[in-house]
Amino acid sequence: MRVLGIEGTAWAASAAIYDTETNRTTIFTDAYQPESGGIHPREAAEHMREAIPEVVGDARDATDQIDAVAFSRGPGLGPCLRIVGTAARALAGTLDVPLVGVNHMLAHLEIGRHHSGFESPVCLNASGANAHLLGFHNGRYRMLGETMDTGVGNAIDKFTRHVGWSHPGGPKVEAAATDGEYIDLPYVVKGMDFSFSGIMSAAKEAYDDGEALEDICFSLQETIFAMLAEVSERALSLTGSNELVLGGGVGQNHRLQEMLETMCEDRGASFYAPEARFLRDNAAMIAVLGAKMAAVDDTIAIEDSRVRPKFRPDEVGVTWRSTQSPPTHSISDEPQRGAEATVEHVGETMVKTRVPKRYRHPALDERLRRERIRSEARVTSDSRRAGVPTPVLRDVDVPEHRLVFEHVGNADLRDDLTEAHVRDVARSLATLHDVGIVHGDPTTRNVRVEGQTWLIDFGLAYYSDTVEDYAMDLHVFHQSLDGTAEDPEPLATAFEDAYREIGDETAISQLREIEGRGRYQS
Repeated sequence: MRVLGIEGTAWAASAAIYDTETNRTTIFTDAYQPESGGIHPREAAEHMREAIPEVVGDARDATDQIDAVAFSRGPGLGPCLRIVGTAARALAGTLDVPLVGVNHMLAHLEIGRHHSGFESPVCLNASGANAHLLGFHNGRYRMLGETMDTGVGNAIDKFTRHVGWSHPGGPKVEAAATDGEYIDLPYVVKGMDFSFSGIMSAAKEAYDDGEALEDICFSLQETIFAMLAEVSERALSLTGSNELVLGGGVGQNHRLQEMLETMCEDRGASFYAPEARFLRDNAAMIAVLGAKMAAVDDTIAIEDSRVRPKFRPDEVGVTWRSTQSPPTHSISDEPQRGAEATVEHVGETMVKTRVPKRYRHPALDERLRRERIRSEARVTSDSRRAGVPTPVLRDVDVPEHRLVFEHVGNADLRDDLTEAHVRDVARSLATLHDVGIVHGDPTTRNVRVEGQTWLIDFGLAYYSDTVEDYAMDLHVFHQSLDGTAEDPEPLATAFEDAYREIGDETAISQLREIEGRGRYQS
């Protein structure tokens, strides 16, 4: 089978031919380059209008056989997508071949899975408009975590526009960072979600205050990419996967790849980053996923092929791969590796040691480990005093970044997901919020069960009287249900019902608002 793919979500007018027999792709691309500032939708659409016929023509000239036409249906800029959709429909109709509508973000993921040979990886998509983590579960890719404000590339571009650099800013920051020194910048992760607004504001202020530009660029990379590496490791830990693929144009950054490679190496996982031409927006990834979909007749009628500028990857029913059961998680006395620490069962206790992270800058790593060990000790004890079941804290060794807890439970919640247990978690979180404590990372991996439930791992916990923070706790737990439960919806409903029993209803209302912030939410 030979599939012609067409990509045009924002800046890259691209067409490609993928031959399934030879596993070979040929790509033709004409990229839009704004004279100043960021991508302007009208200018980008004008570029698409001129460039798409040319690149499609080049692709058609490269083959004497086209068995299907695939196109990027979304997400992306509406004016650009409509031009691509029109070209794809016209070509499929003229050739009388199937039409395939491809989700652009899943194409980023699938091109990495295709070339790596990985079976069921977690994917970090890091592109201009996006930054999110996806994991496959029960026939669908689930959103494990994502930016709560802007895409990673767009965030960096906001800073580079502030200092007067032209688009794209990422490569310029990478070049300047080679001569920089580390300075502290805000570091914001909430479970597997993250935010870039604070670090961007701080970077702009540092520049306006006269900090060396190369130091800011170096620290931007060290901080932003460390956040992405941390949440990626947390996703691996939650899902039990030992495979990570990288997608998106920002993934071309060598420092980001180095961090992810180091993180995976240290936890015994495998990492794959496609070559640059498959990381930035390209039609090859559209053609490859289009071929997989066409092979199982996952095609679309021309009259139903309207483009979807807000097409989220977790909306797509995955037809081209078999439904796989989540990995099993054995319980043993051997040290267990979480996202932030090793935990060893010693007698009646669990010894938790926050290990150094080689991927992080030493100053940042030391700061985070020190802050989190102190926070976990303090908040765990305060939570227990508030009536929330937690392990008893037996010993604290801040210099060694070590805590000793009583051993509780015989399994993680992810391995024994029942409605009763989920309701217990909801009541515990409501109790915490009532006394001004935010857990920060309430996932199905951070709850132990054995008849009852215990909340554990308060390393990201903090004190707050803001309903927004309480709602983020609920959001993090919802995402972990999506990534680990066989049927998450009834559990999510039970969770919210139980929270309402003793919690503030406004937190549930704020949860709905937070859910609407995800990229391409209506």
